Order: sequence, then C-alpha cells, then structure tokens
Amino acid sequence: MEQTLVIALVGILGIGAQWLAWRTGWPAIVLMLAAGFLAGPVLGVFDPEHAFGELLEPMVAVGVALILFEGGLSLDFRELRHTGSAVMRLATVGVVLGWLFGSLAGIYIAGLAPEVAILFGGILVVTGPTVVIPLLRQSSVKSRPASILKWEAIVNDPTGALCAVIAFEYFRKVAEQPNATLFEVVPPLIIAAIIAGIIGYVAALAIAWSFPRGAVPEYLKVPVLLTAVIGVFVISNLIEHEAGLVAVTVMGVALANMHVSSLRSIHPFKENIAILLVSGIFILLSASLSFEDIRLINWPIVAFLLALLFVVRPATILLSLLGTNIPWNERLFLSWIAPRGIVLVAISGLFALRLAEPPLAFKDANLLIGLSFAVVVVTIVAHGFTVNPVARLLNVKGATRPGILIVGSTPWTIALAEQVRDMKAPVIIVDASWQRLALARQKGIPFYHGEILNEATEHNLELAPYQNLVAATENEAYNALVCNEFAFEIGRDKVFQLGEAAQSDDRHSLPESLRGRALFESGFGVEDVSERQRQGWVFRKTKLSDEFDFEDARERLPDAANMLLLIRRDGTIRFFTHAARPEPRAGDTILSFLPPQPRTAEDNAARRKPGKKQGTQTA
Repeated sequence: MEQTLVIALVGILGIGAQWLAWRTGWPAIVLMLAAGFLAGPVLGVFDPEHAFGELLEPMVAVGVALILFEGGLSLDFRELRHTGSAVMRLATVGVVLGWLFGSLAGIYIAGLAPEVAILFGGILVVTGPTVVIPLLRQSSVKSRPASILKWEAIVNDPTGALCAVIAFEYFRKVAEQPNATLFEVVPPLIIAAIIAGIIGYVAALAIAWSFPRGAVPEYLKVPVLLTAVIGVFVISNLIEHEAGLVAVTVMGVALANMHVSSLRSIHPFKENIAILLVSGIFILLSASLSFEDIRLINWPIVAFLLALLFVVRPATILLSLLGTNIPWNERLFLSWIAPRGIVLVAISGLFALRLAEPPLAFKDANLLIGLSFAVVVVTIVAHGFTVNPVARLLNVKGATRPGILIVGSTPWTIALAEQVRDMKAPVIIVDASWQRLALARQKGIPFYHGEILNEATEHNLELAPYQNLVAATENEAYNALVCNEFAFEIGRDKVFQLGEAAQSDDRHSLPESLRGRALFESGFGVEDVSERQRQGWVFRKTKLSDEFDFEDARERLPDAANMLLLIRRDGTIRFFTHAARPEPRAGDTILSFLPPQPRTAEDNAARRKPGKKQGTQTA
C-alpha cells in the first residue's frame, strides 16, 4: 500500500476515534488502540513497519518528543502550591519504589530474566501525558489529583527512559567488563542528563528572548519553535540515548514558566499538533502489533499485569505520599490511575532489540514488545473505563452537571445567577471589582474576585465545572475579547455575550466573527437588559411535560417575553440565541426574561379552570 494512503488512513482512524470518543464518552485512547489493532493485525489493512521501514522508529521518537514538549508547556509552577510536595515525592521516592516493585514483580511473578525485568521495571515508571491528559480531559476530576497526575506523567516520562538507559548501560558494561560497578555507569549518565537539561533550558531562554523582541516574524514562530524542539531532541540524543526526552521536557517547562506573552497565540496550534501526534502514534504502534507478540502472553504474564494494577502501583503511591497533606481518598485515587502509553511501547521496542543482540543476548528480550503492549492495553482499558466511577466512589469527582461562568457582576447577571443556582447548575460570577461583587456576596452566589483574562486566574479558579461562558459586562468590546479568549478552550458555540440591538449604527458594531454568540433571539444588548431590569423585568422558570409542551409555554408567556436558556433533565444547558434555537422537550426547564405581569382576580380564576393545561411556572 502506498505510504500516502497509509498516512491518510492513520489520520482518519486516529481523528475518527477521537471524534467517536467525544460523541460516546468512551476513553479516546481505548478507541484508538482498538482502531489500530483492527486495521493492523486483525484486518491487515496496512503494516506500519512495511510502509515506513526504518523511518518508523525516528518518526515515533520525534512525535514523542513533541508531545512531551507540549505537555511541558502546560506545567506552571504555580500549580505546585497545593501539590508540590506530592509531585516531588512521586518524582523521586516514587520512581525508586516503582522501579524496585516493578522489577521484583517481573522476576518473581512474570518469570523474566533478572536483567530484562530490571530494565523493564525502569520503563514502567512512566505513565505518560499521551494517555493521562486525554483521560483527564474526558473525566471531571478535582483539580488537585488531576494536577498531580499530569505533573507525574510529564516529569516521569523522561525519568523512566533514563532508568532504562542506566540499566542497559550497566548490563552492557558488565558484559564487557565483569567487574564493572554502578559508579562507573551512573555518574556519566547523570551528567549527560544534566547537560541535556541545560541545552533545553538554553533553547527556552533563546525563544523567550527572541519572540517578544520581534526577532522572529509572527508567521515563523510556530515553525521555529517546532524546529528548535526537534533540534534540541536530536542534539541531546547524540550525547546520550534518550537524553533528548529530558531536554525537550525541560525546554517546555522552562518556557511555560517564563510567561512569554507571544506564545499564547500559538497555544491552540500546539494543542492541535499534540492531538494529531497522539492519534497517529497510537494508531501506528497498535497496528504494528502482531499475533506472535500476543501468543507470548501466558498465565505468569497475566498475574504480573494484575500485580502491576493492584500491588505495584498502590504500594508505590501510598508509600511515597506518607507524611504529605494529600487526603486519603485522593491517595487511593492516585493509586489506581496509572495508564501507560506511547513512551513505554517506544522505549521497550528499542531496548528489546538491543538486549537480544550480542554481547548481551538475554533470553526473554523479545517478550518486551508484547509485554509492553499488554501493559498499555490492560492499564488503558482498566483505568479508562473506571476513572469516572472510581472518582465518584472516592469523592474526587468534580461537578458533573455543566455550569455557567458569568463574567461581569451587574444586577441582571446576579438575577440570572440566582435562577441558575436554583436550577441546581453550577454557576460563578467573575469580576475584577470587589465593590461590584458586593451584591453577589449578599446573595450568597459563588464569585471570584479577579481579572478573568489574567493568566493567574487559570490556576486560582477551577474552570472545569463551567462548560458555558456568558460575558455580560458593560463593555461590549471586552465581552468579545473574553469570548474569543475562551472560545478555543470551551468551544465557539459555548461562549455567549449580550447583543448590540441598542446600537443603530452598524459602523460601530463588532463583526460577528469577533464576538460570542448573542444571547436572546432578539439580540438584547447590555443597555437593553439593564433598562428592562430597572423597569422590573424578571426571570421565570417554566417546566415542560408531556401534557404541557413548548407551544403551551409560549402561549402562557407575554408577547414581550424572551426565552434565554433551557436545562434538560441531565443538566445539559442550551441557550436561545440569534443563531440557534434548541428543541425543547418534556422534562426541560425553560428560563425566560419577561416584563412584570400583575395578576387580576379574573386571571387567577381563569388559571384555576378545570381542563386547562397546567405547567409549572415560577418567578
């Protein structure tokens, strides 16, 4: 099969699996593994090794390097204020314990040769951002355990690779010089890792200096950055095998904490690149698996996999976190969640070949490829399908119902927040003015005092529960800026602002491409809702049922009323906008904004007439 066709199929399968995961809620990594396995060994649609030959390994290596760099860019040291001690423990004590327990399980349970078990135990230290971050993206876990898992995944990936390098170099040295000791092997490798880290840091400094000063034009910033990452990775690997992973991780973390403002514009692109690489590499690696690799899995290997899930990981986490302030329910959650991914397979495949060749020629070396895939599949399936129930059981689950983040504290937004809160949906008001937040404090509405566009807000405010944003300050241009900033993270169809109906001169209107979706079908602007609020307009909730449908609700509302949103039984929120109207159905609750309607005695009597369809309406 032509290489171009294979590349197209890899893209279709990878992104298709990601889309299907979004539609179904299934773990994306499970679907990607299944897609690659079906296309490769099961159906024989393509064979990556045959299609790409010797290029497959460097393609995967460069892809892993870019993924680690992108993950490093998401690590801000401000997150460590609440998780720093736990991350440090897992990156030091956890690595040693994980290596020790994994090696012992390989020797005494799987029956591997000691040398192979020790090397594989070092590789098992990794968890990997390629699997952890998609898992966290699809599950609503509280910020602290999610942050710990993310940091552990990114920091321990290069650490696990270095552990494998140390083990391999020691065994190779002993094969050549039987009296060789660890002191002859470890210090040079540590020095090589430090040099690689310095190279990554210097590269980050160069980027942080040149980009804001206009030394690189805007259209070349992404190509320069990607080329620099690949160059740092290759140069560091020339110093020592797998040291490049250390270099690119350090480069990413350093850039993330230098707060280079010009990098913010490329964040969407680098996240898109990461998704493409993760999808493609998972498809390629799972399609490379053969049935011969699977046949090597026997009952001792099955017992080893179970020990990895229920003994090695829990023992490593619980012992590492002794004495920290992490609650026990979060420790138990961390003890369970440890999916392995691309780095494990890539490094295992590399060292399987080296261990099988003279002068080492260890037995069981060929087992590493099949065993690494078995570990990846078992951990991804076990943790991917159980992360939500386990998080719920251990009370580390974040808000499960979608919420609304409201930017701007005004009488209208506070009235809206009260209604949303009464409808059992998460809601929060964000404003930079403590004075404007006074009414929200009086009403007991959750609030955040700070600038929503400030980078620190991302680390101080847990945004995960809020899947809809309403920008309703008195400044329309600012509202548009907020919507644009959050459109990529939340979704263009989930950011809203009040319209510009009060402006008659279109020359002063902002283009729709720069704005969020306009609230209300009528396109009410800020001045419109403020004026109506002063006139006594109120919000009213209407519950639909089989007997009282949308048309009945529409008839009961005055002509001037405007429907704003509806909340379904499962908590899903849909807004009535100038561009789209949701389809109301039985069980939905509609929130409308309408003028005050004084009731007369005749109105009340008419409402109580028998045979009249009745709905639940509350102001």
